[in-house]
Amino acid sequence: MKPHTDKSNMMMNTTLNQLRGLRLETMAQALEQQLTQSGISAMSFEERLALLVDREVHGRQDRRCARLLKSAKLKYPQAAIEDLDGRSTRGLERSAVMSLALGEWVKCGHAVLITGPTGAGKSWLACALAQHACRRGHSALYQRVPRLGEELRVRHANGTFTRWLDTLKNTDVLLLDDWGMAAMDSQTRADLLEIIDDRASHRATIITSQLPIEHWHEWIGDQTMADAMLDRLMQSHHRFTLTGESLRKKSPPAKGKIDN
Repeated sequence: MKPHTDKSNMMMNTTLNQLRGLRLETMAQALEQQLTQSGISAMSFEERLALLVDREVHGRQDRRCARLLKSAKLKYPQAAIEDLDGRSTRGLERSAVMSLALGEWVKCGHAVLITGPTGAGKSWLACALAQHACRRGHSALYQRVPRLGEELRVRHANGTFTRWLDTLKNTDVLLLDDWGMAAMDSQTRADLLEIIDDRASHRATIITSQLPIEHWHEWIGDQTMADAMLDRLMQSHHRFTLTGESLRKKSPPAKGKIDN
């Protein structure tokens, strides 16, 4: 009996090593757990295999989600639509946000425009939408518009602008926070138009701003570019206008629900 047991152990160790060699680490861990479970012998081979494959699939999904969230660099990475504060004083309908989050806005390349006074919850809502997109397997990237000009100047100077433009073009959700907060120079304006033009109707864009949309033309500063920029953003868009007292005046809520 002992030789048979030794042979079985050797075969199992070989199988575990092969699974890890194939980068199926989660499946290998699940198999090791099965070997310690006394009732596992009552299950059929097909049932045990299905459990192993299921663990591997979910493990890969979890790791991909973690990578996407890390790459997104969200201001509020823990923001989640499940924690949405839907009080009527904020002018926000929870059903509208949930319908958007669970819809096809990312795949369809829609824009989401979120406006309201400081502290109303714009950045938190934007991050929650981007975070949910990551959980559904989409890539995202957070950018503060006031710092965008400096970022663009550096990339023009070191020769990485074209490559970065391609990265933005292929990112599923681009979050532009604090739109309209600082004046733009002509180069930043031209670059921003290039970014928006690349994404129009193909990739989703979220914009937060204290400025009402009707004042965006004036902030952009050049009527021709403003017309082109806003025409692309307005082709297919969803709009949320937040109201109410600043959340910063209250006790810090759970899970990072503090916002711009």
